[in-house]
Amino acid sequence: QVQLVESGGGLVQPGGSLRLSCAASGSIYSIYTMAWYRQAPGKQRELVAVITDRGTTTYADSVKGRFTISRESAKNSYLQMNSLKVEDTAVYYCKANRNGMDYWGKGTLVTVSS
Repeated sequence: QVQLVESGGGLVQPGGSLRLSCAASGSIYSIYTMAWYRQAPGKQRELVAVITDRGTTTYADSVKGRFTISRESAKNSYLQMNSLKVEDTAVYYCKANRNGMDYWGKGTLVTVSS
């Protein structure tokens, strides 16, 4: 089992920055990918960014050039979010994939508003 805990969400003005963290615990060996998803009110959950165990990254078009995903060993993942927009408002979830199984955190709320 893998447990994931997100942190770093909050209220920020448009154009501002936030850094989200995802801390993994439990059976953290052999975690392949770590990813960030988000779900805005009334919308489906969508992929924001993914990073593999080798550091390969993929981003949604809507965040390219503004968000950066990183990973510290097998345990922690980070999402640096710059130039935030109102439409980035959502609950952000961390996901880890290990041995073909997906594990999710409970999410952290990011609100972008003036």
